[in-house]
Amino acid sequence: MGRAVAPGEALWLDEDRAWALALAEVEKDCCPDCGNPWSEASKIENEYAYEAELLRCHACATGARSAHAYQESGGDVRGIHVSIMKRG
Repeated sequence: MGRAVAPGEALWLDEDRAWALALAEVEKDCCPDCGNPWSEASKIENEYAYEAELLRCHACATGARSAHAYQESGGDVRGIHVSIMKRG
């Protein structure tokens, strides 16, 4: 997807810049946790306007259990990243 940029051509066209700026505006108004717009979700009248559903990601739960077991055995988990692969 996209266009091929030939030598000497501009990497960003005016339309590209306009789309990038529009996306930056949308992302600036998004809660980093749930993704809903701050301008809507932070209004007092919307305090009870949302529903939540708890879902468990079994891949993340496996990773969390592994990290917890490592920590409990004396391992230092600061900066640890967990790579999760599906058994197959």
